[in-house]
Amino acid sequence: MKIIVSQEIESVCPNFVGAAVEAQVVNTPYCAELWDEIHAIEEQFRKELTTESLKELSGIAATRRVYKACGKDPSRYRPASEQLIRRMLQGKEIYQIDTLVDLVNLASIAYGYSIGGFDADKFVGDTLTLGVGKEGEPYEGIGRGMLNIAGLPVYRDKQGGVGTPTSDNERTKMTIDTTHLVVLINGYDGNEERVADNARFIQKLIHKYCQSDGGKFFIYR
Repeated sequence: MKIIVSQEIESVCPNFVGAAVEAQVVNTPYCAELWDEIHAIEEQFRKELTTESLKELSGIAATRRVYKACGKDPSRYRPASEQLIRRMLQGKEIYQIDTLVDLVNLASIAYGYSIGGFDADKFVGDTLTLGVGKEGEPYEGIGRGMLNIAGLPVYRDKQGGVGTPTSDNERTKMTIDTTHLVVLINGYDGNEERVADNARFIQKLIHKYCQSDGGKFFIYR
């Protein structure tokens, strides 16, 4: 798989760095040990963060800056990492979906990056391009219906948009039957070391909980 970062993104975030994790996996409806990890970080963050201070986390702050530069209000279309941590800090439960979705959420919470998790067998073509959403561009967010992605960073395959930092697309979402996983980490803060650490953390999680060897990852710019 090839990933291209467009000039549109380079112009608003010249330091962007991403990581793609690809693995063969076995998904399950629920994993108690994984949820022990989620609850542990939930307890930690409630001691350390507030709904205001979380916006200062490097990955979240940088994503919000890019939203503004692209013309999107980050308080109306919050990055997924911010959405998840806010729920924790507000005392709300994180939605339990299945093991793949839950572990991608944990990885996003732990590092503050908005992370897309995809069933790679649903991609059209072998190339993804990271650009900026256009007015009227059709996009169905997972559990959100049709989403206005104008001004949002968006990955597109040959057919159209598959993922934004706010919501991934229904068309390429992970399900209980997913066996070919691709996870994309969006480092709008340009911190390659932290992005790589996040990728290795995901490999560790899928090795522990998804009957996988952890797959492989690569950095892209």
